[in-house]
Amino acid sequence: MDTVISGKSKKNKYVALAIVGFLIFSSIAYAMISKERSLNVKQGEIAIKEVRKDYFEDFIVFQAKVEPLHSMLINIIEGGAVQEIFVENGAFVEKGEALVRLYNPNKELNYMTQETSIIEQINNLNKARLDIRNQELNLTKDLVSIEHDFTDAKNQYNLDKKRFKEEILSKNDWIKTQENYRYQQERKNIIQQTIQREKQTNRIQVAQINSAISTMEKSLEILRENKENFLISAPLSGRLSSFEPILGKTYITGNSIGKIDVMKGYKLVAEVDEYYLDRIKVGQHGSISHQGKAIEVTISNVIPEVKNGKFQVELNVKQKNIMNLQQGISFGVQLVLSERETSVIVPKGSFYTETSGKWIFVLEGHKAIRKNISLGRENPLYYEVLDGLNPGDKVITSSYQDYTDIEILNIEK
Repeated sequence: MDTVISGKSKKNKYVALAIVGFLIFSSIAYAMISKERSLNVKQGEIAIKEVRKDYFEDFIVFQAKVEPLHSMLINIIEGGAVQEIFVENGAFVEKGEALVRLYNPNKELNYMTQETSIIEQINNLNKARLDIRNQELNLTKDLVSIEHDFTDAKNQYNLDKKRFKEEILSKNDWIKTQENYRYQQERKNIIQQTIQREKQTNRIQVAQINSAISTMEKSLEILRENKENFLISAPLSGRLSSFEPILGKTYITGNSIGKIDVMKGYKLVAEVDEYYLDRIKVGQHGSISHQGKAIEVTISNVIPEVKNGKFQVELNVKQKNIMNLQQGISFGVQLVLSERETSVIVPKGSFYTETSGKWIFVLEGHKAIRKNISLGRENPLYYEVLDGLNPGDKVITSSYQDYTDIEILNIEK
């Protein structure tokens, strides 16, 4: 006899199956999500280094080139086109020796116009000074004539005075003699006072004229010196470098066409990454390698101007007598930035490019586990470990380019 199954029983069966299926799917999905991403790698494809506790020395390495201790730029004072070149780059020159001649017709015409104007003004002032002297001379001549008339009047006065007392001269003639004497005396006093005032005034005017002439003569001298600036001469004795003028090329005022190196001592000059600008100071010590020996060098100057991400430093060599320095030779400089300190250190590697020092793979048996870390200072060989690693840990320092999303590396031999 057949058993009758109700529709309600079938419905319950389907619900139960659905619940079971959902639970199974959820379990699989959870397992897939929570499962750490891993990758199998060959041991020969990776670089494994050991973390250790050791002395950490904060230093940098850069290349420095030998340059003369003192140099002077050859600057253009009056711009113009190159007309003549008298020496070649690399030649030894003496102070004052002609190097190159420039030509600027507009500037030269302007100089001629100014020179003519100044000479004309000087001539006018000289004429004014001569006129003043002639005026004084005329007044002096007048004084001589008046003094002569006064002397005659005085002599006549003395003579007539005796004659009047002896009653030889009439009273009217005596009065005339007295009046003439008084007139000549006053006339003489007036001309003397006039000459004195004129001389005082003329002294001031002549002093002003002389000062103006002196100023104009200096201006004329400077103007003529400026005309000579088209001929560029060596400012000091030494060897020409970076001297490459081109015939016909126009150079403007302030341009540099080379420099002169004073061949009395050398220094090292280097360009350093701007990252170290605040950490490099005058007086810091470093070393260079010469014939297998470490030679001490010292920072003598820091030029903080940054160009193309680099700034310039100058170094002095302490033991110059044991080195045959020649311009253009380069040395690798190791510059110490701080004293040696005991720290946990990890060797440098390509891993830093992808991780920026924030995480690293640490070996645990045949696996490498991704672990967060914190790094501090660095030198060309090591990073300073601040947190996340312990001495004795072994880490992968090669490139992580293919492992950025991986949590575990399974290392196969």
